[in-house]
Amino acid sequence: MTLQGKIAVVTGGSRGIGRAIAEGLADQGAKVVAVYRGSKEAAEELENAVTGRGGILKIMQCDVSDEEQVKALFAHVESDLGPVDILVNNAGVIHDDLFVRMESKDWNKVLQTNLNGTLNCCHAVAFAMMRKRSGRIINISSVAADFVNVGQTNYAASKGAINAFTRALAMELAPRGVTVNAIAPGFIETDMSAAVRNRAGDKLKDFIPMRRLGQPSDIARVALFLAGDGGSYVTGQVITVDGGLSLGPPPAK
Repeated sequence: MTLQGKIAVVTGGSRGIGRAIAEGLADQGAKVVAVYRGSKEAAEELENAVTGRGGILKIMQCDVSDEEQVKALFAHVESDLGPVDILVNNAGVIHDDLFVRMESKDWNKVLQTNLNGTLNCCHAVAFAMMRKRSGRIINISSVAADFVNVGQTNYAASKGAINAFTRALAMELAPRGVTVNAIAPGFIETDMSAAVRNRAGDKLKDFIPMRRLGQPSDIARVALFLAGDGGSYVTGQVITVDGGLSLGPPPAK
């Protein structure tokens, strides 16, 4: 258990990639807070599953786009468990539409949750991590930041900004022993990606050199590496985990 006793917070932690990361951290001995916004039933099921096998995982509700809610969340975590050692910013939303039809509320919702939510959570832990000269921040980005899809100007903008933010923050925090990295998943089998996957159908796999969709566990394993001793000299990186999707279409079968 390489993360024994570490305090970890995973936003968007009740389902999909967030759940896989939260479970992985708990299985390695971390004390985990899985943050959810609306999926209370899924969060409770996760908590029961992890604690049922001896892990330590608590759930907390928070809208990460709300700065005051985030401040209250992390104040509670620190008073209950202690200073945060590992932060995984996974909370995110999609509101796809063609740009000429996109309403400002859909643009703002995506940027406020995906980008500002990451900012709010990082701001809540950065000073304490700098003070103790250790910490891991892992931001979940997307290959959509560089390999764009029609109808995702808001989503691509949010993820591209997260990549730039990750590198800039890493530069600031590195002298104090805090690493900041991002993981950019490709097509992963989650509820959030279902609409895109359903539109593409089985042909989607033809664009992925590994000929399969990713699983949340594929992303979780990379997050666990970055959170542990193996990631101690890795910072400012955006690590693509996409089965080769970003290499371009593979040769025909």
